[in-house]
Amino acid sequence: MYKFLFAFVMIACLWMPFGAHADSNGTLPSDMTKDVTIAQMDSHASRNGYLDHEDVIISDPLEIWNRIMFTFNDMFYHVLLKPISQVYAFLIPEPMRVAVSHFFHNLAMPKHFFAALLQGKVEAAGVELSRFAINTVLGGLGFFDVASTEFNLKSSDEDIGQTLGAYGVGEGFYIEWPLLGPANVRDTVGLVGDHFLNPLSYYPPNPWTKMEIYAAKVVNHTSLHIGKYEDLKNAAIDPYVSLRDAYQQMRRDQIRR
Repeated sequence: MYKFLFAFVMIACLWMPFGAHADSNGTLPSDMTKDVTIAQMDSHASRNGYLDHEDVIISDPLEIWNRIMFTFNDMFYHVLLKPISQVYAFLIPEPMRVAVSHFFHNLAMPKHFFAALLQGKVEAAGVELSRFAINTVLGGLGFFDVASTEFNLKSSDEDIGQTLGAYGVGEGFYIEWPLLGPANVRDTVGLVGDHFLNPLSYYPPNPWTKMEIYAAKVVNHTSLHIGKYEDLKNAAIDPYVSLRDAYQQMRRDQIRR
């Protein structure tokens, strides 16, 4: 019984209202998730006017299902994930939480490297390798982003979903996954590729330990961005539509860059 309850909480903690991937840039876990954050979407929405839903054409044939899942995810965030993250933030100083975020971003190097390389972005791929070497050696296994602060080497944050988009694969229809949050057909397929490029998919071999690590990543990330989801939600007439549109436009912008 204990293991069943523990598994439920751990799996549930993989979720964020925007899909899960915690790293130094505030992105979510590089396992079955997307490099998209509410902080990024909120910034893009404010700058580009997404909340008005202008010029954002999105296929949403599963809207009834998606709205139900949006409500479920929203409840999960407010009832469980946010309170846990607030307690965590109270106990752990912010510099330590930022360092943990840097560590997980550094660990996600294979995904960023291969995604950039597959898109023909050789320079970006080289930067990812350089960042990994510098941060691992000089940044205490990646807990400090020395590559960015001292060498001005910024991560491209590429992923397989973006790679598919760069090759002309259409995004398909929008999907709101339970616990995983916003996605589309292309990004859902991309998550599988991201998963196989994630070192945590192979080590540690113990599934319980993996779930603990994944949960820690998401809780750590949430603790650094509490309020962003609420800001986007409160600024919208229809939170579901605003989050959907902001997510899709954010992904389109990432592919075009």
